[in-house]
Amino acid sequence: MAQYFSNPYTKNFLGHAPDWYKIAIIGFLIINPIILYLMGPYLMGWLLVGEFIFCLAMALKCYPLQPGGLLAIEAIFLGLTSTETVFHELEAGFEVILLLIFMVAGIYFIKDLLLYIFTKILVKVRSKLKLALMFSFSGAFMSAFLDALTVIAVIIAISVGFYSIYHKVASGKDFHHDHDHLDDEQVDHLNRDDLEQFRAFFRTLIMHAAVGTALGGVMTLVGEPQNLLIASRAGWEFWEFFFRMLPVTLPVLVSGLLTVVVLEKTGIFGYGALLPEKVAKILAEYEAYQSEKRTSQQRASLVVQGLVGLWLIIGLGAQLGAVGLIGLSVIVLASSFTGVIDEHAIGKAFQEALPFTALLGVFFAIVAVINDQALFKPVTDWVLSLEGSDQISALYLANGLLSAMSDNVFVATVYISEAQNALANGTITRDTFDLMAVAINTGTNLPSVATPNGQAAFLFLLTSAIAPLVRLSYWRMVIMAFPYAVVLTLVGLAGVYFLLEPGTAYFYDIGLIEHHIETLTPEGH
Repeated sequence: MAQYFSNPYTKNFLGHAPDWYKIAIIGFLIINPIILYLMGPYLMGWLLVGEFIFCLAMALKCYPLQPGGLLAIEAIFLGLTSTETVFHELEAGFEVILLLIFMVAGIYFIKDLLLYIFTKILVKVRSKLKLALMFSFSGAFMSAFLDALTVIAVIIAISVGFYSIYHKVASGKDFHHDHDHLDDEQVDHLNRDDLEQFRAFFRTLIMHAAVGTALGGVMTLVGEPQNLLIASRAGWEFWEFFFRMLPVTLPVLVSGLLTVVVLEKTGIFGYGALLPEKVAKILAEYEAYQSEKRTSQQRASLVVQGLVGLWLIIGLGAQLGAVGLIGLSVIVLASSFTGVIDEHAIGKAFQEALPFTALLGVFFAIVAVINDQALFKPVTDWVLSLEGSDQISALYLANGLLSAMSDNVFVATVYISEAQNALANGTITRDTFDLMAVAINTGTNLPSVATPNGQAAFLFLLTSAIAPLVRLSYWRMVIMAFPYAVVLTLVGLAGVYFLLEPGTAYFYDIGLIEHHIETLTPEGH
């Protein structure tokens, strides 16, 4: 078999992915037509979903776009779906596509401001508990208005920057010297213990911030890609989405921040590491050095980025346009007034989002197969056979379990489509559909923090430059995320069960409130 993969054509297939992975994908492509012929399209459809989830779960071995795309193309040729259905799904998710293309790219142009803010937080706040809470809350706040991938990109840039600075000084060099922060051989032996503690310190802050993106990302329609998809299917605008989620997301946010306190106070699951005094002194000196050399033009750029960030928040909050269009306006404004006018420099802003945008297109192709073959009908029928809180809770748990194993965007797309079909068929009422949409959104956002597979931001972090530097492996991330996953899942389930039963959570039902306001008479007052 090794001899087979030494062939240049087969060696090029899926690049540096392991041979066993290549064999698995080739096996899928060969066996699928046979299974379709022997067992029919329904079982073949489920097999395809399993194969696609395998590609998502093995994302560290090979980015899912290529193997998943091959499976999607084969599914179309086998007649499991059609290009027309795939195009229809893409049209339905057009707002999400615009979000990924323009909003993530837009944040790229105000990244310097975000780096500046986090740098000040890191240097000025000396209490580890306060610092952990600020990183978690800042991650939550920014993710509520931005995109979690972008927030994580900022955290990664900050972490790599500060790590390289200390690594340089620990190796006996000055701030302005060139240095390879990947080479530990240059670090003085007297500084090795401080370096290890520094790694543990940053590892905990990164994980607090990463989970913070989930705490804030679940609250608004721009926090995660699937949120916008769910909102567009439900016909919710920014504030309606926020208030409908609030009965579940507010207790989750509070419990998440309390979890930060418990983890830092007890030091369990790898948390609690402090910043060494020697390292803190070096970072403070570097921050002063950077402030002193910052030019007036650079300071003006930070002011402009702050104003553009304010416009972003106002534009989203006041619903002044589609999310993607507001992101495009951020690109135009920020680049115009910060001197970025070269097309190659602008092109860099789109590098982070476009691969995931292409992967989302493959998601929609798999969703088209699920819809055409009615794969989720038994599960949907079982959920619909339940009543009240049991029905909504079952949907929450089903979404959560699958999201922890695969990808939450994929799972949300599948389940909101099924709920929409049930509404169109008259199987459920509009009230029940709204509650289901809340359960789907919270179910795909909260339990999915359990593994890097579930959250795109977590996967991005795991495959980033900072992960090997702070020794953040796959299993270490799973262990550190475990207490958060348990707390967020259980609190979310309690919120779904006790607060989302029709008729019991009146205060968040925007439609009922508006209806009663419109129908009030003077006598009614």
